[in-house]
Amino acid sequence: MATWGPLAFVGGDELNPGNEPQDEMLVRAAGDGPAFVLATAAGRQHPEAAVANAVRWFAGLGLSLEELPATRRSDAKDVANVSRAREGRFFYLVGGDPGLVPKVLVGTPLWDTIVEAWVGGAALAGSSAGAMALGEWTLVRERMPGDDRRRYLPALGLVPRVAVLPHFETFGHRWVDSAERAAPRNDVVLLGIDERTAALHHDGVWRAFGDGGATVIVGGERRRFASGEAIEGLPAPDPDRAAASDTR
Repeated sequence: MATWGPLAFVGGDELNPGNEPQDEMLVRAAGDGPAFVLATAAGRQHPEAAVANAVRWFAGLGLSLEELPATRRSDAKDVANVSRAREGRFFYLVGGDPGLVPKVLVGTPLWDTIVEAWVGGAALAGSSAGAMALGEWTLVRERMPGDDRRRYLPALGLVPRVAVLPHFETFGHRWVDSAERAAPRNDVVLLGIDERTAALHHDGVWRAFGDGGATVIVGGERRRFASGEAIEGLPAPDPDRAAASDTR
């Protein structure tokens, strides 16, 4: 575990002022190695704009960022893409469609390579739908657009038992009731993260960073952790499980 890089779940409104505390830590971990943005979740919503925003934001923090194409499964199996990822020291999954990231990345050589890079010390982060994909489950609309009711779909599984509720202080909190009712197991951990805020795992500890706070919900009990506080009740990441996520 000592070599694992920082892992950040960001609650949305990424690439804007207020995100500096968590993003600066990620940038430090990147060092001089290649740094990549993955617009997978934005694949149906102008991914080029998401890439441009990420390049602009991180340039202001001193990091040169480039796109690692990953909007189709063919991208995630492409030998050249996988080779580039193998050298990467920073990976950022932007927001967008909560169901799209697992559909594109699960069980692919690209995702396995990203996990290997993170285990070797690279920074890994996801925001909003990108953060949701890193848990055991992602939450998607139960029915029509605008429906606050959520249902579970298997995600990339890097952090077991966790389902992320981003934008928690604005609208993510409205998902809690349906997420608790639909929980596939009785030990599901719901992680609510405010916008411009991260739950960041580093050196074996989860900690809240940024403008707001993080809320851990287990068995109907809520605990909120302010920026700077260690977050209790979150499972440790499990890279071995994530690498085997195509078999779940």
